[in-house]
Amino acid sequence: MWNLPRTSSHAGPRPGGPVSRRSVLRGGALALGGASLASLLRHEALSADTSQEKRSVIVIFQAGGPSHLETWDMKPDAPVEYRGEFESIATDLPGYRVGEFMPRLSQLCGKLAILRSVFHDQGEHGQACHTVMTGYRPTKGDPGNEFPSAGSIVSKELGPRSSGIPPYIATMQSLPSGNAAFLGVQHNPFQTYGYPTSPSFRVRNLVLPDGVDVARMERRKKMLERFDDFRRDADASGAIAGVDEFTRRAFELVQSPAIREAFDLGKEKPETRERYGANSFGAQSLLLARRLVEAGARYVTVRVDGQWDSHQQNFNAHRLLIPPWDLCLSALIEDLDQRGLLETTLLVIAGEFGRTPRINKDAGRDHWPSVYTTVLCGGGVKGGVILGESDALGEYPKARPISHQDVLATVYHQLGIDYRRTYFNEAQRPVEVLNYGKHIAEIV
Repeated sequence: MWNLPRTSSHAGPRPGGPVSRRSVLRGGALALGGASLASLLRHEALSADTSQEKRSVIVIFQAGGPSHLETWDMKPDAPVEYRGEFESIATDLPGYRVGEFMPRLSQLCGKLAILRSVFHDQGEHGQACHTVMTGYRPTKGDPGNEFPSAGSIVSKELGPRSSGIPPYIATMQSLPSGNAAFLGVQHNPFQTYGYPTSPSFRVRNLVLPDGVDVARMERRKKMLERFDDFRRDADASGAIAGVDEFTRRAFELVQSPAIREAFDLGKEKPETRERYGANSFGAQSLLLARRLVEAGARYVTVRVDGQWDSHQQNFNAHRLLIPPWDLCLSALIEDLDQRGLLETTLLVIAGEFGRTPRINKDAGRDHWPSVYTTVLCGGGVKGGVILGESDALGEYPKARPISHQDVLATVYHQLGIDYRRTYFNEAQRPVEVLNYGKHIAEIV
């Protein structure tokens, strides 16, 4: 059995250097639309500025925990009580095979960095989500956000890339532990709510209330700016300043034509929406995510359809879940590539953990954080890389164990964020962005 590295529940953040403050919000936006010929777009992408400043991230989250043994890490030679019911199929990488319900993704592995030895030690959903979203092991049973999420770090460090486009957006709703913690509410994600599959889909926070026109809104804005100045000056915690920044951004969003344009899925051709999966809110959220990074968002999270938490009838569940996921994820990768956006858009594809290698009495697989697969694509990450290996039963890392802090360190590295940078929390204790992870050198 592989002896997994452990993180101490009492290991606090190490003191670091001074808190860095970015004095200027960076500007510049990716153009909406553009030439329609895929070959022209690819040519332009090769000559375009693909520096860290231009990069965005889309997190594709399979909530509940997908089975690595039915997708990226098949074990055809394991005993039947481990290997399960699915067959494997060949990919575009010689010798590497994936689950039979992934025919489209099987032919895109040359664009992927497939990390088959990711691990942590949190076996419950809330704690595991906190670990995956923040990089930090929680210290209590219901962690919420003890530490800032990666999207909030990106918002704090890089700010908006394009006027009128929030830096951090959650399609529908924020993922668990996806908020800003002590960084302040202004770095929480902008949540879209609603279902993108609905013909009447509207982002509720972008619509003025009935009876409120632009002139009235401007009067309210000026009133708020004058309100309670003394209390703001006296607030030593910075909380009110954070609310002020949140309010300022909210007013900007309501008046922003760019964000309304980005959210308008009606601008897409019907065949494009169909390619993603027109009846799937998760698939249409992926299409929306593409439009958002195209418009200038830095960090977008998407929860794909379905409940991957298959304690019972794991194989029936994955027979239903994998094909639409294969369809929409392959559509996103191909769409970004054809539009010349793949080099500047980093995809992070994972759940909060994997599933138990040994099948339980209910034909299900339970929670398993000891080894699972995370996939990265685009954003300057090397494609066609199979890194790490689980053991013969898919239970523990056999080669090149990768912590989820290493995954997040790679994301920060690709965006040009110093992941050893230090903030101060509510108690004025120093907290590093990450306190032990290191970016994955083999794929960058």
